[in-house]
Amino acid sequence: MAAPTRVDFWFDPSCPWAWMASRWVDEVARHREVEIDWRIMSLTVLNENNELPDDYRTMLDRAIRYVRLVTAVQELHGRELVKPLYDALGERIHPGESVDADAVIAGALEALELDPALARYADSDEFDAQLRASHAEGIGRVGQDVGTPIISVDGVAFFGPVISPAPRGDDALRLWDGVVAAASYDGFFELKRSRTRGPQFD
Repeated sequence: MAAPTRVDFWFDPSCPWAWMASRWVDEVARHREVEIDWRIMSLTVLNENNELPDDYRTMLDRAIRYVRLVTAVQELHGRELVKPLYDALGERIHPGESVDADAVIAGALEALELDPALARYADSDEFDAQLRASHAEGIGRVGQDVGTPIISVDGVAFFGPVISPAPRGDDALRLWDGVVAAASYDGFFELKRSRTRGPQFD
């Protein structure tokens, strides 16, 4: 049997495009042999030296809380909880459309039957060194002029894909095969067109 495809997926829980891509990768994993390592990156860290509109800055103030929580749970309870916590946060942030960070965090911890006291880490910089290290590793693979998600396929990383809605079934697998093919060619760097729709979560 061929070895599973190694996938590293960097996400910020607040990013709708990362959420869409993660749903696609979940669909692929149901049908293909893949080993996925879910890793944190931070839109707040990415934009910390940029001039930003007030509404985006407000979003980033929430975003850093989610990233800090996921990092703390990983450090305290293991990497196996990263994806379930991402799923629980993301369901509330994206399809659930909640902008109440306290409620999102409490609900996600409850869904995973984790100690509600872990919520304090959302406002703590205790694990910021680990957060920044994970972020830097992802950005180091693709460069500074990108965002989230970052996906690495057998060691070759790209920003994206930026997709909406998340494809299912054969569509998901065709897109996956295209990404794997692109990753197999060392000289491939970029393929892009302007977005014509926003995130579609259903």
